[in-house]
Amino acid sequence: MAMLALAALGIVFGNLGTSPLYALQEAFHGIHGVTPTPENVVGVVSLFLWSLILMVSVKYVYVLMQADNHGEGGLLALLALLVGERTGRLASRRALRWVFLAIFGTAMLYGDGIITPAISVLSALEGIEVATPALAHYVVPLTVVILVALFAIQPLGSGRVGVAFGPILGTWFVAIFSFGVISLVETPAILAALNPMNGVAFFLNNGFHGFLALGAVVLCLTGGEALYADMGHFGARPIRIAWYGLALPSLAASYLGQGALLLRDPGAAARPFYSMVPSWALYPMVVLATLATIVASQALISAVFSLTRQAAQLGLSPRVAVRHTSSSTAGQIYLPGMNWALMAGTIAVVLMFRSSSSLAAAFGIAVSTTMAITTMLFIALARVRLRWPVWRIATVAGVFLAVDLAFVAANAMKFADGGWLPLAIGSLTFLVSLSWLVGLRALRDARQVSGIPLDAFISSLALSPPHRVRGTGVFLMSAGNAVPTTLLHHLKHNQVLHERVVLLTLLTEETPRVQQAERCRVECLEIGFVRIVGRYGYLENPNVPHLLELASVRAGRPLYEDMTTSFYLGRESLVTATQGNLGRRVLMNLFIWLYRNELDVTVHLGLPPNRVVELGTRLDLV
Repeated sequence: MAMLALAALGIVFGNLGTSPLYALQEAFHGIHGVTPTPENVVGVVSLFLWSLILMVSVKYVYVLMQADNHGEGGLLALLALLVGERTGRLASRRALRWVFLAIFGTAMLYGDGIITPAISVLSALEGIEVATPALAHYVVPLTVVILVALFAIQPLGSGRVGVAFGPILGTWFVAIFSFGVISLVETPAILAALNPMNGVAFFLNNGFHGFLALGAVVLCLTGGEALYADMGHFGARPIRIAWYGLALPSLAASYLGQGALLLRDPGAAARPFYSMVPSWALYPMVVLATLATIVASQALISAVFSLTRQAAQLGLSPRVAVRHTSSSTAGQIYLPGMNWALMAGTIAVVLMFRSSSSLAAAFGIAVSTTMAITTMLFIALARVRLRWPVWRIATVAGVFLAVDLAFVAANAMKFADGGWLPLAIGSLTFLVSLSWLVGLRALRDARQVSGIPLDAFISSLALSPPHRVRGTGVFLMSAGNAVPTTLLHHLKHNQVLHERVVLLTLLTEETPRVQQAERCRVECLEIGFVRIVGRYGYLENPNVPHLLELASVRAGRPLYEDMTTSFYLGRESLVTATQGNLGRRVLMNLFIWLYRNELDVTVHLGLPPNRVVELGTRLDLV
């Protein structure tokens, strides 16, 4: 348990742990910063502390971690729990609203994935400006170099460097705790921030300007969503031990220490974190902060990889190439295309904004929007699946939603100052997912469904059997009982059938993984037909040859041999109507482009390329 808690420090708390680098300075030195008077300092630090307690300790660590999908957390896990309740009160059209909401929240996380490495590494290297102002112009080039190196090592897999993640973040937490306590001892008056009424007084004294300061307060919560999403890697208990045992005390001490510094020297508001560090420790702290932010960036990059894979498995986005970087841990994956796209986007953001303060406005709206959507999905889950009474939902989740919406409203005021960036990234990602969902529905309508029941088809073949050839023919079949169109085309044009015909249906479940004992169901039919239903979780990649070998054991007959098994797939050429609704035409054309460029089904299913036969057809999407 201790080792798991140490590992959780590195993977789960990277973003939360490095937020003291930039969060408090944004409250006083940002676009909507307030004057660092003693009353304001105590009030803002109080808001930081109680936000950590309410939104992380209570909301994420205690409440949301109880809403897990077989140990997995995050937006898509919540969605799977919510929509997967087939017999609940949630109608299909209403469920679609939650799907779109979850997609948008996930899309905002992609904006988070681009901004986090940029703001984290920038804020760490800005300590150079405090130590040696003459070197300030090296901050941006060094940030770009570190980011390029970070993305360049992704093909190696996070597991190869993961053993260092926990100790690095552990050392970081001990360091910020120590410097915070030293500053706190020097000015203990900051302990008044422990009284939440000082946070209330801050709003009363500053009015609307104080409300805008919430845009900086939310920055101390960065990483809360990742904490919930990474629950499946370690389990709830190690994360709770690491949070309450080290992460929360260290963050509280750091913010209290920075607040104590500002009580002594309000002029340090531009760089309160590094101004709190003694001169002899500045350069070592810059190095440690850089390492910590690299770890934080790595954790979010890995989360984006996992998120993209989950979305593809759930049918919310096109299939993508996935490389497994560990033979023992299924969750350690690498997505080449996504990696280089993230690198290009992150470097572009660094060159565009050039400072952590400028990026803070963009960062806050991504974090707050995702947090609010998570709370909305949890409210729906509590009502539909958990059957909570209305009073309980209002008391617990209602408070979370009110705070989340306040954070969203405050950050919305910074739209022109950079808040447009994550919204643009999120909107583009949402458009891709929307076009994919709409396009898949149109594709299902356009496909020629035979409508011939399987049992009637087999009976007709028994009366007038075609010529049979040696070997096994495998045809993909939908979840219904209609004969696959590919099989009908093959029989029509080739006028032969294999001695064994396998009709294979692959289902992606709402659960992350499926037990091996429940992997497949085999039904042996007449005249050599076999119906196989294979089940995979949304975190698993299908492997059809392995599935057929497992089915052979259960069927008591060989269903897969390397040189005598052929796989028949449909190759569809898609076209869209040139007239009609402009918006739908745009979505259809985007879908067709995505469909043509998604991962090949042969690779996705693990099929041997030299045993695949493709039958082409043209489909009109309307």
